Amino acid sequence: MVDRHGIAWHEKTLGQLFCDGSAKQVVVMLMDECAVGQAAFAFGDSIADVGHADGAFTVRHGSRTSTAPSLVIATGGPSIPKIGATGFAYDLSRQFGLKIVEPRPALVPLTLGGDEVLFRELSGVSTEVVANAGKAAFREAALFTHRGLSGPSILQASSYWRHGEAVAIDFLPDAARGWLRDAKRSSSRATLKSVLNSALPARLADTLAERLALSGSLADQKDAALEDAERRLAAWTFHPNGTEGFAKAEVTVGGISTADLSSQTMAARKVPGLYAIGEAVDVTGWLGGYNFQWAWASGWAAGQVV
Repeated sequence: MVDRHGIAWHEKTLGQLFCDGSAKQVVVMLMDECAVGQAAFAFGDSIADVGHADGAFTVRHGSRTSTAPSLVIATGGPSIPKIGATGFAYDLSRQFGLKIVEPRPALVPLTLGGDEVLFRELSGVSTEVVANAGKAAFREAALFTHRGLSGPSILQASSYWRHGEAVAIDFLPDAARGWLRDAKRSSSRATLKSVLNSALPARLADTLAERLALSGSLADQKDAALEDAERRLAAWTFHPNGTEGFAKAEVTVGGISTADLSSQTMAARKVPGLYAIGEAVDVTGWLGGYNFQWAWASGWAAGQVV
């Protein structure tokens, strides 16, 4: 469809596809396809009421009323409210007896407090790490912000993080075991700070070296102390005090329970003619377009039968 509409695109890392020009071209494409299907739009209308009787759904919006045998809930989740996102899908689903899995922000920056406020001073510093939360691990860039932690690896990990849990970061994922002891033997005058500066951004290296508190040269350190430093750098534990919330979350974990929907048509099992798709449903993907893919795929599945 994209090629048919003459939209040029290219592939970036991790198989991500982008328009050569503007994403607005995709919006125009979808609007043109809707026109072919003679879809009617009612932009700006607020939903006053949704009813269901005698096999038909009735939606009162603005000054009009629409009636149809099928109703598709495609209003997304509460992430990024400044573009109009709300929890409307959940309210409507509860009205029809569908179960809601507790929504929470995902693909969202994490905030730091307490003793870890020090790391906020690194705002703007970015480096490739492995971020671990729960049983998930992601190797991509991490970014320190004025509020805490962000960047692709942190956003990915945030989908698996729960309040009160820790996030572990490997700052040197390519370092072999014993690398600090090897550095001690090959360059006895080297310090932890100088060794870290050769592998990490200077501000981050200085901060980590300060927190590890190994003063003097590596030659002055016992191997056990160096091994402990290695372990800490490979699993530096942060204890986020929260996230930046739905305002900054790219997606939502939770939503309409998949147990109440057909996996083939997205139809509600208990309400004939009712469907739910996309972000409104409790399906969450990684960064890289997976959530868009889910929205389109689930929409296509429902569209084959409504």
